Amino acid sequence: MSFLVASRASPHTAGARPHPGPAPTRAETTVGAPKSARTTRLTATQADSAAIRTLADQVFSRAGGAPLIRGNAVRLLRDAQENYPAWLAAIGSARQSVHFENYMVHDDAVGQRFAAAFVEKAREGVHVRVLYDWFGSLGKATARFWRRLQESGVDVRCYNPPRLSQPLGWVARDHRKCLVVDSQVAFVTGLCVGKRWEGTPERGLAGWRDTGLEVRGPAVAEVAHAFADTWAATGPPLLPDEVPSAPILVAGDVDLRVVASTPGTAGLYRLDPLVASLARHTLWLTDAYFAGTSNYVQALRAAAQDGVDVRLLVPGPGSDVPMMQAVSRAGYRALLEAGVRVFEWNGPMLHAKTAVADARWARVGSTNLNLASWIGNRELDVVVEDEAFGRLMEQMFRDDLGNATEIVLRPRARIRPASDVRLARVRGAGGSATRAAAGALRVRNALGSVLAAQRVHGPAERWLMAEGGLLLTVTAGLGFLWPRVLAWPLAAISLWLGLALLTRSARRRADTLPGSEGRSHTLVQPVPAGDNGARSTQKDTEVAR
Repeated sequence: MSFLVASRASPHTAGARPHPGPAPTRAETTVGAPKSARTTRLTATQADSAAIRTLADQVFSRAGGAPLIRGNAVRLLRDAQENYPAWLAAIGSARQSVHFENYMVHDDAVGQRFAAAFVEKAREGVHVRVLYDWFGSLGKATARFWRRLQESGVDVRCYNPPRLSQPLGWVARDHRKCLVVDSQVAFVTGLCVGKRWEGTPERGLAGWRDTGLEVRGPAVAEVAHAFADTWAATGPPLLPDEVPSAPILVAGDVDLRVVASTPGTAGLYRLDPLVASLARHTLWLTDAYFAGTSNYVQALRAAAQDGVDVRLLVPGPGSDVPMMQAVSRAGYRALLEAGVRVFEWNGPMLHAKTAVADARWARVGSTNLNLASWIGNRELDVVVEDEAFGRLMEQMFRDDLGNATEIVLRPRARIRPASDVRLARVRGAGGSATRAAAGALRVRNALGSVLAAQRVHGPAERWLMAEGGLLLTVTAGLGFLWPRVLAWPLAAISLWLGLALLTRSARRRADTLPGSEGRSHTLVQPVPAGDNGARSTQKDTEVAR
């Protein structure tokens, strides 16, 4: 069921929200001490607690690049059965605008349902804008599907299609999933649009497990601005009056942050290890494509070794890319040995990306715990700092563990499920760029550590070593027997990259020639030496008039 949180559950949460850092210290009272001494000590403790909260807020704001926004109401939505009806209801109530951004849209029964809703509002005169990712929707929705929407008055844009001038530009993807209606309500989620999220109950196939949020209040403006930023990256920007500028009325009493990551900003990449380091009691993670970096894995290990209850829930036999289950398991050993508890989902694909720490900090959104999401993609997450909401997230995690299998280290250090679980595969489920990137990173880490003799490897990673060795051996054989098989593709790729760089260089030179209208020119001039005799360089930027 869905849950609505508009106010805090207990009196001690009033005011600024606590963070998963040091909790406010309880005032010590000495029996028989004068009342004035107790009052002084209490006042000093309260001042220290306020200072700690202020510092924590500053750290989180700077690390995540997202300020704390007060006065919101949030509703926790589980799976397609709760998310899709809420989205469609909001779209149906739209009077001014519908802004929809999603990584993957399928041209199936679910996609047609949303398409019909978009078309209906567009015919009513509502500004309907749909933004999808080229790679994510590749092979899922045809050009005819998008053309029908455009012919019906829906403004459709595609994020980052391949370009000859940018051979590696396709690596950065728009992995966000959000909906903003009339700048009054926003949805931030991990769900894409497709039948696989609903499942096929008549055939006994459950839908994919996923989580989303409904947000009302001042934070809606941040989600709206995130959509506007991606929209501007794909063409002409929205008009100023189409982006919220005036403050949105308070809708509740929940504090949250909207973390809108773009390639290279790495807001959550800085924030996630920080939360792992500050958690005091619990840190429960759910992730679809886990491939944590060394520093994040070490943060989880350190937390577990310090007594924090760290748990990780990941896909199991129902993973949308079956071969990646073995790849993911290669990263379990370091976690298990440090006391982190790892669980695999028993149902169809687990696609949720959530976290909850100490019931005070919770995250829901599109970011997976791997470098592709942390650094390479456009992602969107909501970080809620509210104890009542945190308790709901904890309960949802416990419910999920009821359909999961814990992974344990058996004698001889083999990584195995606590019990054998078999699940029928869903054919044609396909994969995603994020999953591929996560798997590639895990393979690279495992094989690289073998070749560099960085650590001792166990039986769980034997499969990766065998596969990697076989691939390299076959590649070497092709190079010896048929050199052109490798030489021609390598030459073609090198030529493509070279021409792309020369083309972009020529364009940049034309843009920076004197007299170019509206272009910026960078002049680097020497500055006289300072008192210490050293020479420095000053960089001035001039804009051509």
